[in-house]
Amino acid sequence: MTSGQPASPDQPSGSAPTAPTAPTAPTAPTAHTAHTADTADTDVVVIGAGMAGLSAALELQERGLDVTVIEAAGRVGGRVRTDVVDGFRLDRGFQLINPSYPRLVALNRRGLLDLDHLQLQSFRPGVRVATGDGHVVLSDPRREPRALIGAISAPLGSPLAKLRLAAWAARCAYLPVERLLADPDRPYREALDAAGLSGPLRAGVLEPFLAGVLGEDDGESSAHFVSLLIRSFVRGTPAVPAWGMQQLPDALARSLHPGTVSLSEEVVAIEGSAVRTAARLVRARAVVVATDPVRASEFTGLPVVAMRPLTTYWYAADDFRINPASRYLHLDADRRGPVVNAAVLSAVAPAYSPDGRALLAATTLGAMGSAEDELRARVHAGRIAGVDPGRWQLVRADVIDRALPRFPAPLQLRQAVQLSDSLFVAGDHRDTASLQGALASGARAAVAVAEVLARRTPR
Repeated sequence: MTSGQPASPDQPSGSAPTAPTAPTAPTAPTAHTAHTADTADTDVVVIGAGMAGLSAALELQERGLDVTVIEAAGRVGGRVRTDVVDGFRLDRGFQLINPSYPRLVALNRRGLLDLDHLQLQSFRPGVRVATGDGHVVLSDPRREPRALIGAISAPLGSPLAKLRLAAWAARCAYLPVERLLADPDRPYREALDAAGLSGPLRAGVLEPFLAGVLGEDDGESSAHFVSLLIRSFVRGTPAVPAWGMQQLPDALARSLHPGTVSLSEEVVAIEGSAVRTAARLVRARAVVVATDPVRASEFTGLPVVAMRPLTTYWYAADDFRINPASRYLHLDADRRGPVVNAAVLSAVAPAYSPDGRALLAATTLGAMGSAEDELRARVHAGRIAGVDPGRWQLVRADVIDRALPRFPAPLQLRQAVQLSDSLFVAGDHRDTASLQGALASGARAAVAVAEVLARRTPR
């Protein structure tokens, strides 16, 4: 995922992104002042200014409705956020933007999101895999043709196994979605078996990669969901905004009318179609709950969604030598420790580091917050990177108990967003566990709200 411009998938192999142009400081959303009407203060209250809530608010605004977004935190974004710690830009856990996500493309096309303004910095299209004998790079030959011979000859699976993997990925990427999802769903490990994917290429590359994306390594996630994930990775090159993931929700919030978002205000109850906070009662014609799944369950009575935890350790290393291969996602074919993937963020987006030191992110499954856990992750990350991690400085550990919703088979895509004539729900738990899922569910909830309100007597 050049100065002032997003890195392109067609960037020459081995070239590193230069320091980006600093964006103008985002304007913080101002507190909403409720207006008075005969029956309501606003048309719609959206609870939560995460990706789903912002997407819903933008769609409602585009349809001419008055919207109030109430967010408990002091800034927008939900889990998609960036903190500055000792000058380093740390996202909350390892996160990526895939510019091929349909909802991002639609928002950009409609002028509600300027992807160019994010100055997306792309990872190189492939993975660098640590083995007992060294490191192997497996790159996408469509984007890095010079890497084709090396990928074929790499000692991770036979040429036939690599051909099967390429055929499976191409099927996921280019088959119409309705046909891709036409077969009965099953755990993805069974789908890989059926596709003839086995051996060291599956065990050492595909499964570790999917473990980091899904937050699990038991193969129980929906095969349909995995197919959609592979589709997005084949069609787009993952990236990060030049100055951190926080740029994305900040950009969406700037497209809302001034005064739409109220920050640092927690909703304590939903009373019919009104929302009560500690300071006020906001009357509305409809309410969209766009919080995390656990809080959404408390507000709506929906079943609690099972979540998967992840931990990301952020390390600063002043003796780490960054090279062109640093811009790949790093995996361990031999699974010699808890880290499922590692990334040198400062090699991809130089502004993540304040002083040229390497900033590395190492992600593990589960909630691993102890000193012993950190030591195991540090040693393993060093093996993956091929360097001594003894002098690395731990900048922060992100232990995220509710990182990703579980999506076992059969996959229930586009779960209902309308719960009553006045209560709606949005979030990646209603669609797919991804930015795309959160954005899409928010848009679906907004469309449902608009349709219901259009059938009522106008305010």
